Amino acid sequence: MFSVIFPGQGSQFVGMGKDFYENFSYVKEYFGNADELLKKNLSKIILDGPKHELDKTENTQSAIFLVSYSIFNVIKKETEFNINKASFFAGHSLGEYSALCCAGSINFDQTINLLMHRGKAMQNAVPNGEGGMLAVLGIEIDKINSILNENIKNFTCYIANDNSNGQVVMSGKINDLDALSDELKKKNIKFVKLPVSAPFHCPLMKNATIEMVKRINDTNFINPNVDIVSNVTASPQNNAKDIKRLLIEQIEKPVKWRESIINIIDNDVNKFIEIGPGKVLSGLIKRINRNVKLNQVNNLIDLNNFTND
Repeated sequence: MFSVIFPGQGSQFVGMGKDFYENFSYVKEYFGNADELLKKNLSKIILDGPKHELDKTENTQSAIFLVSYSIFNVIKKETEFNINKASFFAGHSLGEYSALCCAGSINFDQTINLLMHRGKAMQNAVPNGEGGMLAVLGIEIDKINSILNENIKNFTCYIANDNSNGQVVMSGKINDLDALSDELKKKNIKFVKLPVSAPFHCPLMKNATIEMVKRINDTNFINPNVDIVSNVTASPQNNAKDIKRLLIEQIEKPVKWRESIINIIDNDVNKFIEIGPGKVLSGLIKRINRNVKLNQVNNLIDLNNFTND
């Protein structure tokens, strides 16, 4: 049994999806439709850069979805592999929108529209330069929680992503993250500041939630044709009403990626197919469980290897 996974922010790179764009006319159409819906030349930003434009949250989210959606449809149209026979679809943060669209819960136009507004809302929720994120490496989430509890009067930081064994991402205001960094240094715990200008998946995103509540509620979702594992609950969801509620909660709640993968594996899944740019999620899964099989499809060579596997 297998599960399909879709990447989130941080997987993007200039030129992603280029060989699919050049080889399949319908992929060109998807890119053209996205440009039209967004009223900007997202295709050029994806294919040619510049990188700083692609890395803007308001562009990144739609771009990663567009490439993931394109590759998913190439697999459906060009191979005999029945991708919809997956036990589960799951996506990391914005990747959950890719999962929902590919599972038929929302259509392409709805997804692009929601991600355009989501990206802007998340970027603008906190003034530029006031918030950020850092990845703490080599320790488990319980240790992070104890550090936060010990320093509750000194700084306020939030767990944004529980990504894998030994990788937890924190969000907060810059001065609080600096205080956390000092504490981590004292304890000889490794960390890396992430190149983002906003503190995602924490209560500092409240303004983004306010912005997105009406947009999500006004969008017509239907029950997906494959169960979606929610970032918020780490459990499978197939009810449209619940999915909408959890997408709203997702903006301020941590991404439970490690728990999601453990739960998927516990449901007899032994293979994951990562569809979209990069191999970030496969790397995280390797740290969670080394015994599962991993496939990635993000270029034509991957596609050919995948169909011959």
